[in-house]
Amino acid sequence: MRLIGGAMAMAGIASMAVLVTGCGVSDAQSAPPLSEPVRAAAGLPDMAQIAARLAPTVVNVSVTGSRKFSTLGDAADPDSQGDDEPVVPLADDEDGMREFLRNFQRRFGGLPPQMRLPVRGEGSGFIVRADGVVLTNAHVVADADDVLVKLSDRREFRAKVLGSDKVTDIAVLKIDASELPVATLATSQAPQVGEWVLAIGSPYGFESTVTAGVISALHRSLPGADAVSFIQTDAAINPGNSGGPLINMRGEVVGINAQIYSSSGGAQGLSFAIPIDVARSSEQQILSTGRVRHARLGVVVQEVDQSLAQAFRLNKPAGALVIDVRPGSAAQRAGLASGDVVLTVDGRSVVVAGDVGAAVGLASPGDSIALGIWRRGALRRLTVRLDDAGPQDPRLALQPAAPAPAGRLGLTLRPMSDNERATGRTSGLVIDGVSGAAARAGLQPGDVLLAVDGLRVTRADEVEPAVGRSDPSVALLVRRGASTVYVALRLQ
Repeated sequence: MRLIGGAMAMAGIASMAVLVTGCGVSDAQSAPPLSEPVRAAAGLPDMAQIAARLAPTVVNVSVTGSRKFSTLGDAADPDSQGDDEPVVPLADDEDGMREFLRNFQRRFGGLPPQMRLPVRGEGSGFIVRADGVVLTNAHVVADADDVLVKLSDRREFRAKVLGSDKVTDIAVLKIDASELPVATLATSQAPQVGEWVLAIGSPYGFESTVTAGVISALHRSLPGADAVSFIQTDAAINPGNSGGPLINMRGEVVGINAQIYSSSGGAQGLSFAIPIDVARSSEQQILSTGRVRHARLGVVVQEVDQSLAQAFRLNKPAGALVIDVRPGSAAQRAGLASGDVVLTVDGRSVVVAGDVGAAVGLASPGDSIALGIWRRGALRRLTVRLDDAGPQDPRLALQPAAPAPAGRLGLTLRPMSDNERATGRTSGLVIDGVSGAAARAGLQPGDVLLAVDGLRVTRADEVEPAVGRSDPSVALLVRRGASTVYVALRLQ
């Protein structure tokens, strides 16, 4: 199973095609919210009326652009000859293009380490201001040179990207139009599990498609999205729905459809939406300053299961267990320590560990938050003044840092485990981290180093002596998945 973005995109090289997956407060121009759910004569919600009212506010977003891809692997090139743009890794569902590039390179050579491919994509969005402000997902407009917004009445407008935020996956667009219908954003009642919802968007390019379901769960944490606590729904969401609204039975937008969990790439009843309060916060900052600033707490946390709850003398498994505090961080200055369990943030219960990141994600740098923590069998309270995550690392520090690569090659290596050796594959050294020469060559964690300049290596201390014989380049035999290939590393 995998998480994929909902936007539908295509990249082309020669005749080949690749599938590239991937806040706002309405002003007074917004339509007034319905005070009660709209109900049909039979007593069920009148979804037809809600869909008719909201569909004109939903738009189709088409993008064209280009991306730089590595022909040797998936790793980004941080030193791409003065070009600040990173080399974008091919996604999991781009195996066909990846294998094509590798086979072409092995058989004929001639491909550069990186190449630029055209990208086309489609997604959804919705109008939040009558003067043409549109909300969508950041991944829908990523790498876009040209953005086209099509309204439900078939009018089309070139859109300007006012700003986007990869952390919350929110982007704000502006089209040159006026007196547009505006979606009403939920501001009062929080979404409830089991509540009926509608999704409107352009799955696979089919515009103004309406699907229905319920809110399946709240407070969902997803990999790589520490600042967002997602809404889960079983409403059918497919590629192309990204950026479209999730709507309650009062006709209010409660979330922005963003991701699905799927083994096939299509809807399987596990879809995730960004809560509208997260989107609203990002939109306000983008409209004010053109970018989004994020706060940082500076802790690494994990879930509290039953055994940990018993070990820490908690009456139930809940909260976020602090396993590391970053030196010099806001958390350290406030007195947080490893072994503390965060139970509340500003009076709100922490049910799962991701609730801490989501709460910090809604705060701004310099804000103070009140933490209720459990320490050695007693409840304590701390006040934390949050740091600015900064432009270089905008995400919350809620995951352990990767091991630091070492040596001239820029590789962190470890022996294969017994389980890895038991697969019957050729033994070698597993690459745990890359930087420098290794990153420039396209190596990535998980690759297996088999040989250096033709000399087999099975221990880490065999690598550096072998490298000493090679200057300024060294040839590494590397296995990735089922493919084995030599990769040249330039050491200078």
